[in-house]
Amino acid sequence: MSAVLTVRDLSVAFRQDAVETQAVRGVSFEVARGETVALVGESGSGKSVTALSTVSLLADSARVSGSIHYNGEEMVGADEAKLRRIRGNDISFIFQEPMTSLNPLHTLEKQLAESLALHQGLTGKAARERILQLLDKVGIQDPESRLGAYPHQLSGGQRQRVMIAMALANGPDLLIADEPTTALDVTIQAQILELLAELKRDAGLSMLFITHDLGIVRRIADRVCVMKDGEIVEHGPTAEIFANPRHPYTQMLLSAESTGLPDPVPEGAEEVVATNDLRIWFPIQRGLLKRTVGHVKAVNAATVSVRRGETVGIVGESGSGKTTLALAIMRLISSEGPVVFMGRDIQGWRSRQLRPLRADMQIVFQDPYGSLSPRMTVEEIIAEGLSVHRRGSGDERRHLVADIMSEVGLDPDTMHRYPHEFSGGQRQRIAIARAMILRPKLVVLDEPTSALDMTVQVQIVELLRELQRKYGLAYLFISHDLKVVRALSHKVIVMKRGDVVEAGDAHEVFEAPRTDYTRELMAAAFGDLGSGGPAGAAGVIC
Repeated sequence: MSAVLTVRDLSVAFRQDAVETQAVRGVSFEVARGETVALVGESGSGKSVTALSTVSLLADSARVSGSIHYNGEEMVGADEAKLRRIRGNDISFIFQEPMTSLNPLHTLEKQLAESLALHQGLTGKAARERILQLLDKVGIQDPESRLGAYPHQLSGGQRQRVMIAMALANGPDLLIADEPTTALDVTIQAQILELLAELKRDAGLSMLFITHDLGIVRRIADRVCVMKDGEIVEHGPTAEIFANPRHPYTQMLLSAESTGLPDPVPEGAEEVVATNDLRIWFPIQRGLLKRTVGHVKAVNAATVSVRRGETVGIVGESGSGKTTLALAIMRLISSEGPVVFMGRDIQGWRSRQLRPLRADMQIVFQDPYGSLSPRMTVEEIIAEGLSVHRRGSGDERRHLVADIMSEVGLDPDTMHRYPHEFSGGQRQRIAIARAMILRPKLVVLDEPTSALDMTVQVQIVELLRELQRKYGLAYLFISHDLKVVRALSHKVIVMKRGDVVEAGDAHEVFEAPRTDYTRELMAAAFGDLGSGGPAGAAGVIC
């Protein structure tokens, strides 16, 4: 079978301030027509640098050697005219973070239409019909109503679906997908993977798939190349790699999965927070006088209770109201219905009244890089809450920062550094340290592991368990990764379009779901993926 992409002895180094860093060393592999090859490995292993090298999307500081052939054409050193012809037309990319790829000033229709006009000459009604078809195909509900929307008006999962639609718009020959399903719910993830498999079957689409989720690799890939420190340490057919991994690093990756159960909730544990029929409706206002003509019903009648030492997992698709519910419980957005925190109904309290309670309720976000100020040192970031709540002197705060950094597995000697000097897993530990230094009673964890490698996920889950065990913390854990939810949660709430469709003991919800929607979520997350990848091109070297 002919190769669409052939990479031979690829090496990439970056030069900065007279220092050269080797990112990729002697990498060789092929992607055959109609084949999916997965590049797997932890952050910093060289996966994305390898992919970006294919069409010369690396920074000017990169020094590339070796050979990259696309359909027989040499790409290393190719002129801009050739690269422009191939990029986005013959080779399309799906990136992990859509907000860095979508223009915040343009509507979805304009951004999709631009690509269709540039590569296919489609304009007007024909372009609009193609855009609606693409949006529908990637799972955007009521696509016509979304054409005038801007990226910030969509959820993270919806933005990723738009990125996938843009990548598929021109019927590419080779699709390079760099962590394309990281931000997606399990059901949408399953739909996207099925869509990609369908395109592969019907259009002979070839894929280079980059991910840290080995469950996806097993489902979609024909062959796997395992990367570590810029090199391919193991390669072969997917079924063979999963059944008989030879390299110790591959064995470690395959064994990295959040397992076990949380410690039992102490008998008689006090209730930290509780809601009863909490409702969050956002008014839709029209006209010059801003009359309310309707409501966006973000959350309807949600009843939640979390005790000391207990984790309540909140699951559901993007837009189901998970984060909105948590923000209302934290009193960061308005709602109707009682919110009882440590025995007091704080519904309707003003900011000044709530301020003394803020130290007792903290939040850890999905993207630590986005929530950590790049202009502040780690010491300043972690100690910020101490300053706001006027706890301790300068020396005392530094000691507290050193203590909490040690507790979350960070070296206190690095407190003078800035966030960009840390890995993704280390940045998430910094975010956890910032929340924990105030010794809160309630911590909201909003997708804290979704952007992390599997091995780092396991470490963060164990860290959260240990902190809960030590301090009796109450967790509200929001995630679309049901394996992590099962490993951490005592109770689970399942949400769909603002409604709580199922709630109860975690074991019962996972083992015997009562609603079709919950069963659909479980099937997407834990369904039988088979013993190997799809049938592919055998004998192609990697």
